[in-house]
Order: sequence, then structure tokens, then C-alpha cells
Amino acid sequence: MTGASDRRSVLKLLGMAALGAGSGCVVRRMDVQDSPRRLAPVLVRSDRIIRTVVGLRPFRPSGFVVRKELRGDKTIVHNYGHGGGGVTLSWGTAALAQDEAAGAGSRRAAVLGAGAVGLATAVTFQRAGWDVTVYAKDLPPHTTSNVAGAQWSPSEVFETGATTAAFDDQYVRACRISYRRFQDLVGDRFGVRWIENFELSDAAFSNRGSRGSASAIRDLYPALTDLTPEENPFGSPFGRRFFTMLIEPAIYLDALVEEILLHGGRVEARDFASADDILELPEPVVVNCTGLGSRALFGDDELVPIQGQLSILLPQPEVDYIALAGELYMFPRRDGILLGSTYRIGAWDLDVDLRAQDRILAGHREVFDRLKAR
Repeated sequence: MTGASDRRSVLKLLGMAALGAGSGCVVRRMDVQDSPRRLAPVLVRSDRIIRTVVGLRPFRPSGFVVRKELRGDKTIVHNYGHGGGGVTLSWGTAALAQDEAAGAGSRRAAVLGAGAVGLATAVTFQRAGWDVTVYAKDLPPHTTSNVAGAQWSPSEVFETGATTAAFDDQYVRACRISYRRFQDLVGDRFGVRWIENFELSDAAFSNRGSRGSASAIRDLYPALTDLTPEENPFGSPFGRRFFTMLIEPAIYLDALVEEILLHGGRVEARDFASADDILELPEPVVVNCTGLGSRALFGDDELVPIQGQLSILLPQPEVDYIALAGELYMFPRRDGILLGSTYRIGAWDLDVDLRAQDRILAGHREVFDRLKAR
């Protein structure tokens, strides 16, 4: 593909993305000039591992919580429990939280938590004219969000069949708000970029999930199209191609902290042992973005961890696409090639499982051996 046709394809993609976000259209079929290109394979070897990390996703089967409650003279707005969609949904649920706080009568807010949800919430409130202080036990780069894969794609947010109609509406609204907000952040400063995805399967894709035919947000995956085995660079019987935004957590989270400070906000390292400690804060409005911490602080027993383990390989700048194969995924970031993942509900430990690491590498090696054989 020539440089000129590359530019035309990008412009076409961005145009389709804008149409998709506004009109609900879905691209059904690739044009000839959009045919899959030759992809550089990932070098999946254990001697290329630079680190292996473990994180805990805050999961609720019935979905995340955005709601208001009154405790004494405090208005508390909860914004937690996003599962694997914390980065993805952060701007959307921040906007929902701001709506909940709108009638509080004060414009001073304490935001609890400095992960993706807390920081996006702080910026959202600031842009609406609020005076904001962020309080958090852990600050970047030591948050759960720092070890997230961070592709824009809501994952493991709720259990199918366990949600209400009201939550479903809230979820779709949060997805659309956040999707549009991330488009404004594309560029080097926030570490956000558009990227091509290849999803691979040995069986037909389900109509469930965010990219399924029954999904209310399917149009938020621009240029989504099915691939024949001949079109699929990995050669799997079933394949899909689409575009998403990839977020680099180390760059993105630092940029949000800088944004908060530049606009007069404050960030303070502080741990809270109980809800009583929170009620002693000077701010009349408290936005709770503590993730798993909400289980102990506010008694949410539905909230459980989903443990995920990722291995990061040496960077490969020539790898400029995402590969998804069942529970396996590969994200190419500037800080390394991220290979995931494991899925352990109810596991609280952060210990690296070397057997799981071997399984992740073996699975990805098989995926990229297919690519090299084409």
C-alpha cells in the first residue's frame, strides 16, 4: 500500500468513525483498498519478557454503580465497579456522576481514587466549574489502571442476564460519552491512538458481546467487517477486522494528573480506613471512585475482584495492530508488547503465576506461528 493510499484509508476511517458515532451506521464490508495488509509477527519468546504484572478488576455481576446518597451533611456520589472496562467507561461514568452531583448546592468536591475513573471524574468536574481535590491511597504509576491493557472496548463489565433495563441504558450512554471523549484525546500528549484489530476464532462469532449483531454499541467499532479465511492474515476459519483506540496508561494517567494540577486542582495521597474518615473531609460533595475499596468502605458485598495477569515483551515498533483470539490478546504499546490474560474471579492475591505465564506465551506463540505461515 502506498503512502498516499495509507492517508486516504486513514481519512476514510476517521470519516466513518464520525458517522458511526453520530448516526449508528456500521460498515458491513471492506472495500478492496482496505484489504488486510501484511502484518509483522510478534516475537513470542520467554527471553523477551521484561516484566509480568497482576491486577485486580473491580467487578459486579449487575454492573457498575453510579448513584447518589446522603450521609449527614455530605452528598456522596458513587462511581465504581467497572470490571475490565474502567479505562473504557471512565469519561462516560464521570459525566453520569457529575449529573448526580448537579443538585448538591456546592461546587467543592473530593474525588476518592486516582485510577482512570477517579482522574477522569476529577477532570470532568473541573471542566464544569468545580473546585476539586483528589484523595487516593495510590497515585500513578502505582494504580490498578497502570497495569490495564487499556484498549477502548468495554470488557467484563457485567454478567449477561444480571443487569436491569435502567443499568443497560446507563451503560450504553456511558459507552457513547466515553467513546466520543477519547477521540478528543487522540495524540501524543495523552498517549491515545487509533489502531487496527484482528479478532480470530475457530467457531462462528456469537451475536452477544459489545461487537455482536445484537449489541447496542456495535457501531462504536468502525470499519467492522467479517473476513474470509483467505482475507484473514492469521488464516483462522472465522475472523473480524475493526478499529478501536488504544490508550497507553503510563502516558495517559500522568497527563490527567497534570491536567488536574494545571487547572487548580489538588492531589493528595491519603488512605481511608472507614466511611467515617471520609465524612470528615472538608468538601461537601464526595465522589467515590475507589474501585474494589468500595467493598470495605461502603459495604458492597457484590463487588469482587477478577484477577488478570499480563506479560510484557520487549517493544516492537513494527507491530501496529491488535490481535484477539478467545481470551488471549496482544496490544502493541511503546513500553512493550502486552500479552494477556488470565481471568480468576474472587482471587485477591497479586502473585505472578509462572504456569499461567507459560500458558499465555504458548497461546500467543501459536497465534503468531499461524501468521508467519501465511
